[in-house]
Amino acid sequence: MSLLQQTIEQITATTKANYDKAENYIDSLAKPPKSLGKLERIAAKLAAIHDGEFPKIHKKAVIVCAGDHGVCDEGVTTNPQSVTVFQTLGFPKGTTGVCALAKSVGAEVVAVDVGVLEDLPADSGVILKKVKYGTDNMAKGPAMSRDEAIRSIEVGIEVATQQIKNGVNLLATGEMGIGNTTPSAAILSVLEDCDPLEVTGFGAGVGEGGIAYKAEVIRKAIALNQPNRDDIIDVLAKVGGLEIGAMAGVTLAAAANRVPLVVDGYISTVAALIAAELNPHVQDYVLASHASEEPGAKIAAARLDIEPMLHMNMRLGEGSGAVLAFPIIEAALSMATTMVTLEQAASIIQPKV
Repeated sequence: MSLLQQTIEQITATTKANYDKAENYIDSLAKPPKSLGKLERIAAKLAAIHDGEFPKIHKKAVIVCAGDHGVCDEGVTTNPQSVTVFQTLGFPKGTTGVCALAKSVGAEVVAVDVGVLEDLPADSGVILKKVKYGTDNMAKGPAMSRDEAIRSIEVGIEVATQQIKNGVNLLATGEMGIGNTTPSAAILSVLEDCDPLEVTGFGAGVGEGGIAYKAEVIRKAIALNQPNRDDIIDVLAKVGGLEIGAMAGVTLAAAANRVPLVVDGYISTVAALIAAELNPHVQDYVLASHASEEPGAKIAAARLDIEPMLHMNMRLGEGSGAVLAFPIIEAALSMATTMVTLEQAASIIQPKV
């Protein structure tokens, strides 16, 4: 059995009984019921993941998957692909946006080369798992082969599984890949069976043709490649990205090991959608961090039935929004494990006889 199939089959649903048990306990705390809003739902979800018990977060990490995109040849972005290389090399050095934010919350940044156009130095600190030197131009043919798509997912599974073995019990997905909002919009357009313009945004810098041209490139790629919306591997292979596949693998590995997974913005949410297409129980383990400025992000989150915690007008990527959610998750668990119940509070203030 392949690593991918084995991981998919390992994922089981959380139970409503465990969620309800946690929710009932939270309702008994010394506060008006539901007065801590999303914090209560987050804590209950984490308890459901952990068989009804509120976990302690020991180690946090964001896995940043990097890959390049052949569709950049179509002029869908103003940013040169060389940005992917030097930003990927910047993660181990702690110099990127997500690194600065991760440092402030005590999280580790783990960078993985799944498909960067150039070879990175062996001593760069980046985990080297290159499947392919960037995807092919999906406007002229499939982005990659089916085998390459599967391998990209398995890279994510391997890296995430190792992090979990190293003690990480709260994970997030991040990405680095110039042009990757284009394949993200293509994947979502296929899944939603909608016109690409509905899910296409500015990205990190839209090309001279604007959003309408970017959507037309996606429309052309879908018409040319005819991805099968009932076969998510086919969709990923034909109009996807290597780092998107890897993030889907990270999400699958988290769910298989019953570890909560925080998605960042548009691209990592689309990656989580891929994982959920492979096993619907994945969404039991996924939490949304922030509401991305990309128009497709809201649609992708709704499809996964996850609600963002933060509204920060962010669209950097890298996992930057996801790490901001880590302290909120820990606060939710602290609420559940530190507060006394109304009954306990009443006994404390009762006068001694």
